[in-house]
Amino acid sequence: MSTAACTSDGDGPTAKAKATATADTTCEDGAYSWFNVDERDVLTGVAEKEEIGGKGGRLTHKMTPLHTPRTAVTFEKGSRAGDAKAALRSLAVVIGEANADDDGVSTEFAHVHRSAPDLDNGSTTIDGAGTIVQYAWVKQVTADFRYTCGDGKPVTGRATSWVIDGSGFLECSTPIENVKEGAPALAAARLSCDPDAPAAKT
Repeated sequence: MSTAACTSDGDGPTAKAKATATADTTCEDGAYSWFNVDERDVLTGVAEKEEIGGKGGRLTHKMTPLHTPRTAVTFEKGSRAGDAKAALRSLAVVIGEANADDDGVSTEFAHVHRSAPDLDNGSTTIDGAGTIVQYAWVKQVTADFRYTCGDGKPVTGRATSWVIDGSGFLECSTPIENVKEGAPALAAARLSCDPDAPAAKT
């Protein structure tokens, strides 16, 4: 992923870095300023529609992966090595996933080697007949940052992780209530239901 340099000089969310110095780091306990914080629900997998008759039954179609969420921090090319975990901890504080006073942030959001959600993590049983589509999604968070510490040159970069992973199912002949353009359920309906299905329309 390419790095987007921060150009804004305005006041943005700032969180103290709680990292210790490493061999490649010349300054510790600096401050991260965050810009362009983007939180959005992203469809990660969807199954083909399947007909469930009678009084219901178990869904058997496996979900096809569409997007693999990842946890990563990209630092400005040519800058000194940064602390990816500290950057993610700082972003977790900004979005309310962690407390600024917690030195050992336990949230999965800050785990650099976090595994992507398993799309095949169990079975789902439906009560009632219908044309059913199963899907999965995450709330992906991406943001640009500037790290300032001491008299050194600020380091810029981009961080990404996710805060929620979930799954659901929809019935193609039933409109999805209060759905917004870009919602995972709507995207799943448009991929797996017939084009004129009520669930595929806003």
